[in-house]
Amino acid sequence: MHGYRYIEGTATLQVDRQRCVGCGLCTEVCPHRIFALSADGLEVRDLDLCMECGACARNCPVQALTVSPGVGCAAALLTAWTNRLLRRKVVGGCC
Repeated sequence: MHGYRYIEGTATLQVDRQRCVGCGLCTEVCPHRIFALSADGLEVRDLDLCMECGACARNCPVQALTVSPGVGCAAALLTAWTNRLLRRKVVGGCC
């Protein structure tokens, strides 16, 4: 889904850097690769790429990540992406 972004400024993802142990599981399971590990710890590269799937939070062994899966329009984004691939024109908006 290269090139697709979430609705700006609405992602519910929260990172507790105090709890993060730097295991890197979030960097492996995130479908949009929004996380990076650095010398300063876990970084969120681009919060607006988060589609709130919850994979990072479910796989974090120390509960350093929280997200409310499904709060946003992930389904609408996936539908739009599919329709674009199939070259369908869809009338209507998000949600």
